[in-house]
Amino acid sequence: MIRTTLLFLSAALFVTVSSVRAETLVYPGGAGPGQGKRIVLISGDEEYRSEEALPMLGKILSQRHGFTCTVLFALDPDAGYIDPNNQRNVPGMEALNDADLMVVFTRFRTPSDEQMKPFDAYLEAGKPVIGLRTATHGFQGKWNDFGINVLGERWVAHHGAHKREGCRGVIEHANASHPVLRGVRDVFAPSDVYTVKNLTDDATILLRGAVTETLDPTSKPVSGPKNDPLMPLAWLRQYTSPGGTKGQAFCTTLGASVDLVSDDARRLLVNAAYHLTGLEVPAKANVDYVDPYYPSFYGFIRDADFWKKRNLHPSDFAIGKSPVAVDPPGTPDWPFRKLGPDQ
Repeated sequence: MIRTTLLFLSAALFVTVSSVRAETLVYPGGAGPGQGKRIVLISGDEEYRSEEALPMLGKILSQRHGFTCTVLFALDPDAGYIDPNNQRNVPGMEALNDADLMVVFTRFRTPSDEQMKPFDAYLEAGKPVIGLRTATHGFQGKWNDFGINVLGERWVAHHGAHKREGCRGVIEHANASHPVLRGVRDVFAPSDVYTVKNLTDDATILLRGAVTETLDPTSKPVSGPKNDPLMPLAWLRQYTSPGGTKGQAFCTTLGASVDLVSDDARRLLVNAAYHLTGLEVPAKANVDYVDPYYPSFYGFIRDADFWKKRNLHPSDFAIGKSPVAVDPPGTPDWPFRKLGPDQ
């Protein structure tokens, strides 16, 4: 009787433990220059599918370059599925306690003070930061000024026509030899150019964004005031923490999941990771996909039941797994989707 009861309890415990899903996703670092260094990538936006872009980037950084990468997600607090519309819950920030680099791709998040303690400590230590697209307006409330204070810009406006005009990266001639631009020649992003007006002169601009006529990567830049002058698209700057510690930041206003179909857009981010962690940037970093990549087009999906029914968890982006894209309503016809390493 006792043995039967113990077996029953053991089985019940196994079911309970095995049914718990991890809140974060960790890609152990392999061989490579980044071995021993840790990167934490924080996703959480309603529009640009950061929950797809950052796992793909984390796989490349870990499997191609040796960094150990932890990806955080906006999660439903009860069921644990990925819910980009949940602005309050981004668990796993404690991974920042021993991180060498933080990558932020969030939009108007309002996590609790308790969740954000490691985030605050990371910035207070003056550690390096990469910000993508909506990171300029990544948080609200207490952290509302993260964009302007750390990255050098906040939300201003769309400079190009949203979902109609794209973005071509133009190398800033004065900084063309900067290590972060090594191997970067042709960046095209189907997301439009953002307005940048608060960036100060002490920033090192690496790329500017030319507004293109369409979302086709072969389209020409538009003529007229939208491209005169060109808006900054990627830059480096020094930030100062609230306590006065200095740190380095890289920001780019591209980064939607579909933007990272561009090889050189991915290479720009990998190069920035090398540079900000004190490593020599490769002449041409390997940015081949680790798994097939199926990016969804950008756009809001406000239906709360959509994310519940899709039921994606961090483990669904593990090595060897590739969730299929689901485009939001009103997605335009766009011609540039690469579906994996062999396509």
